[in-house]
Amino acid sequence: MEVHEEAPQTAKQYSKHYYPSETLPLQQLMHWIAFSRVMGIGAVRFRLLEDYFQGDMQAAWQAGLEELCSAGLDEKTAEKFLHQRTNIVPEQELERLEKRRMRVITWRDDEYPPLLSKFEYAPPVLYIYGHLNEDDQEYALGIVGTRRMTSYGRQVTEKLTTELTGGRVTIVSGLALGVDTVAHTTALDTGGRTIAVLASGLDTIYPPSNRALAKRIVESGQGALISAFPLGVRPDAGNFPARNHLIAGLSLGVLVTEAPARSGALITASSALQQGREVFGVPHSIFSPGGEGVNKLIQDGAHLVTRVEDIIERLNIYMLPQHIEAKRELPANAEEESLLALLNHESKHIDEITRESGLPASSVTATLTMLQLKGMVKDMGAMHYIKEM
Repeated sequence: MEVHEEAPQTAKQYSKHYYPSETLPLQQLMHWIAFSRVMGIGAVRFRLLEDYFQGDMQAAWQAGLEELCSAGLDEKTAEKFLHQRTNIVPEQELERLEKRRMRVITWRDDEYPPLLSKFEYAPPVLYIYGHLNEDDQEYALGIVGTRRMTSYGRQVTEKLTTELTGGRVTIVSGLALGVDTVAHTTALDTGGRTIAVLASGLDTIYPPSNRALAKRIVESGQGALISAFPLGVRPDAGNFPARNHLIAGLSLGVLVTEAPARSGALITASSALQQGREVFGVPHSIFSPGGEGVNKLIQDGAHLVTRVEDIIERLNIYMLPQHIEAKRELPANAEEESLLALLNHESKHIDEITRESGLPASSVTATLTMLQLKGMVKDMGAMHYIKEM
């Protein structure tokens, strides 16, 4: 995939376009990125270091063996880190990203996907190439499956993807051949959004035959490539389970459209289940080897899907397009502000809300409906409401 070659001379030139939030000073950011290059220090150990050094990852980077062990690293891991550290220059990490017009998001940033932030082992640093918007981070569904797709698998993947993107759901998949490729391509063909999660650094597209698809995702403005791996990392076999966990973490749920008994798609589904996300499966013929895995998934409790409404109903995203548009209608009017001020996390009946607000009952009803669409108020049933945010 073609990248730009105008590299900055120093990390200080890493522009706001690539790290817009400025949550972390660049001197800290480059050390977060450097740690993501260290084998053996994942989310759990990174958190130990962040806590011990009170967020100063530059100090953690420069620490000696004794201090690293005091932070919670075992001696073997600490020694491996010290050895790797000699070959990593933090400032150069920013320069390499700028050169390729790629950016990063960290745990500390508001842009970090909220669904993923709730996920166990969420990576401290995400690498992004392309356009990621707020809707992608809240209303995404993973679609995964076998590389050896049948015509039936293609048909159901295309149909369900088309209907989901029509409802403004962002499609997340792994850029693999087969189901992943069809899901990404169909999303783009129908004007929808899609996120491709890589098992390598963003400068290495795998499989190579999907380079054109990766380029299309980036250049369309309708999606992004995402990885937890720094530039230069190859798509080794051990990276794919981490890629699958990331797909699940970015998604409200995971849909498996076709999978044999042994399939990476089942790892993604298992990861979603472990983290409390919804898992969906499309049933296959009992004579189909390519559907054996997804049939077993359904047998074990995944939601059976024969129509897109099965997904929409379970995720409760009936009015997602209206919800997205409503959230963009800012600022709120006086009626919305008035009702929000009366609500908290304890449910309150609509009659009480009407009495306290002094507004006409019809106005209260209409305003509460709009606030629900904006995700700011939740209907708890029996005309009781709570404040969501």
